[in-house]
Amino acid sequence: MDYRTNIEQQNLLNQFLGEHGVKLPEETLGKLYDYADLVVNTKEFGNLISAKDSEKFLSRHIADSLVPYVYVKGNGRWADMGAGAGCPVFPLAIAMPGVQFYAVEPRHMRVQFMQMVKEKLHLDNLTVVGKRFETSGLSDLDFISCRALSTFENDWERAQPALKKGGTFLTLKSFNNVVHLENDPAVILHKYTLPQEEQVYALVTRGNE
Repeated sequence: MDYRTNIEQQNLLNQFLGEHGVKLPEETLGKLYDYADLVVNTKEFGNLISAKDSEKFLSRHIADSLVPYVYVKGNGRWADMGAGAGCPVFPLAIAMPGVQFYAVEPRHMRVQFMQMVKEKLHLDNLTVVGKRFETSGLSDLDFISCRALSTFENDWERAQPALKKGGTFLTLKSFNNVVHLENDPAVILHKYTLPQEEQVYALVTRGNE
């Protein structure tokens, strides 16, 4: 797979971003394509992604990872819990070079993979932390994110102690899993769909008051 030459996937990603008022520089898009290639084509760190998803990595995983970039503004320190193979934290770090990111992941093979990618893409604004989030030592963070980890309530409970006052927790979920939060005054839901998918997703944010 070579996403630098996969025009169909590039067009789907850029159409999605354009519909949300985002146009990324060519250099940024190139790094996103390179990251996608590394996830899909690297085999020595185990199976990082299913064969089905490897064919739509830009339109599914990169697009989803960049949803926080659309809605969340600001600089500072941003940690991603359970970063896995790097979504959403690597696409966000590529798109937001002014933010200091921490990719927190306890699984050794995933940590090795992310460290390799960080070095290949020269992401000086990203640090890979090979620990569970609770033992990472990170605190006073401006943003904490996660993608498809646990329930919103469990994720918030893990994240909240490490957020600074006025910081923001955000998570990417299937809308069906967070529909009960629609009338919760403490959270904000942004519903969206991804290219060529029927399922509805949601970016859920909660401030640490």
